[in-house]
Amino acid sequence: MKPPAFSVGLTGGIGSGKSLVADLFAARGAAVIDTDQIAHQLTAPGGLAIAPIRHTFGDAFLTTDGALDRARMREHVFADAAARQQLEKILHPLIAQQTEAAARSSAGAYLLFVVPLLVESGRWVDRVDRVLVVDCPEAMQIARVQARNQFSVAQVEAIMATQVRRSERLAVADDVIVNEGSPEAAAAAVERLHHAYLALAAKKQAGGL
Repeated sequence: MKPPAFSVGLTGGIGSGKSLVADLFAARGAAVIDTDQIAHQLTAPGGLAIAPIRHTFGDAFLTTDGALDRARMREHVFADAAARQQLEKILHPLIAQQTEAAARSSAGAYLLFVVPLLVESGRWVDRVDRVLVVDCPEAMQIARVQARNQFSVAQVEAIMATQVRRSERLAVADDVIVNEGSPEAAAAAVERLHHAYLALAAKKQAGGL
């Protein structure tokens, strides 16, 4: 029986550069499955999550074209823990289903799951062969998200408060990419890890991992 594909769980705090790193791995042949992208697909017009979101929260939390109003929902769930749990009960099972389907159909040297809340979920650490954390100083996270999303410092800090502390994330990491320098430095780090993952994937395929 063929063993499961070698898998890496990539995570990091908001603004750490997960997407940049994931794109670099994809360019080298990894099969990248981004749970955040899956969540966006589920909450786009006609997405599988739209009907239960409408039923639970009402049309006020949808845009005129029928997508999730992400800004309004974000403000709502940050202020109401029960509402956040309701949203998670809708999204998490659907994300899990779509992630499994994507993994089964993916072709690549190995699987790279991009999971922003990998540590917080409590499910992913034991599911993947390696945990890769993209890390940078918190001040850099805040500056990047402000520049990207035009959020206030308070808004960014509120999002960060819903995530585990940087030290907790690093404590479960098998590998770390410190993304506080140039794109070239990040690419060099990805290149080194890519070759290591190729070797581990071959070892697992041979039944030695």
